[in-house]
Amino acid sequence: MTDTLPRPRQVTMAAWIAVGASVLVVLTVFDTVAGLHTLETRRTIEQFLAEPPGVDLGLDVDGAIAVVRVLAMVAAGCATAAAVLGFHVLKRSKGARLALTIVAVPLFFAGMVVGGFLSSLVAASALVLWLEPSRDWFNGVRARTAPVPEPGPPAPEQRQAPPPYLSPHTPPPPPAGSGVVSPGPRAHEGFGTPQHRPVDGSTAPAAASAPVPWPPPVPREQERRPGAVVAACVLTWTLATLVAGLMLLTAAVVAAAPDLLFNELDKQNPDWQAQGVSRAGVEVATYVVVALTCLWAATAAVLGVLVWRRVVWARTALLASAATAGLVCLVAAIGSFVLVVPAVGCLLTASLLIRTEVRAWFARPRGPMHP
Repeated sequence: MTDTLPRPRQVTMAAWIAVGASVLVVLTVFDTVAGLHTLETRRTIEQFLAEPPGVDLGLDVDGAIAVVRVLAMVAAGCATAAAVLGFHVLKRSKGARLALTIVAVPLFFAGMVVGGFLSSLVAASALVLWLEPSRDWFNGVRARTAPVPEPGPPAPEQRQAPPPYLSPHTPPPPPAGSGVVSPGPRAHEGFGTPQHRPVDGSTAPAAASAPVPWPPPVPREQERRPGAVVAACVLTWTLATLVAGLMLLTAAVVAAAPDLLFNELDKQNPDWQAQGVSRAGVEVATYVVVALTCLWAATAAVLGVLVWRRVVWARTALLASAATAGLVCLVAAIGSFVLVVPAVGCLLTASLLIRTEVRAWFARPRGPMHP
């Protein structure tokens, strides 16, 4: 019976994201290692080691290149293992899930030498595999079914008529077994049967129906959070954390070693100073961009929390934010191909928020939610 359990969408999505991101990590590592001995890379490392915080590492250029090469190869090895384990996760292998989680830890840190975004996706995918309903699927537990709804209010023809009106002049009913028929009011057609007279004409009193709760309870299955909502929130938090971290790191590098920024500008546009742009203006513009980007990322993370808590307007706001960020990254990817990855993540989040089950979940009356 457990072999026929349907695989949750969360498991399928997390496994394929882990496989795809791992393959991209391997390709990025090859490109990074191939460019380690170029003159441009050596100059960048020399400038980094000549100023804080690189000067405190106690490394020379060759030693730094060796460290980067080792970390890149560790990332490539872990990514290869993660890609293989991702396929076994689709087959409901609990050992593969555990191994993928273990491999994702060194991959997350070693992957920083190739950007860090792809390795963060693998780590986030491994985390999703330990949440419900993924955990139940790996444990061989069938998804919880909705409880049998309790019966609603009785039909009009099954309702018993209220007891007859008793005035102070109405004589008390005769004692049982006396053979005297109670002179109570007759039953009139169309008004049901009096409560003191059974429907079948027997002398046994009619059984009173048990109290029925109204309205009927909402089935548990209707309030379960859709997997698309879980995946969209996890993607939002991962992207927001990574983007904010990279932007703060950029601000720290500009503050500690501004020459790295200006040397990169000289390579891309040697005449930028002749166009009336000052070094101070470039630094201020960089800090402004970092602040706005971090504010955007923090807002998206808060919207993800509200979407998780089923706030209707937050879904629309997060959908607009993800779609806008994806388009901005696609346009910026013309100058940097690395931005294609966050663009895909943002557009994937937007596509998850417009799924049919997500819209239906937000449209239903709000009740107690279950993870």
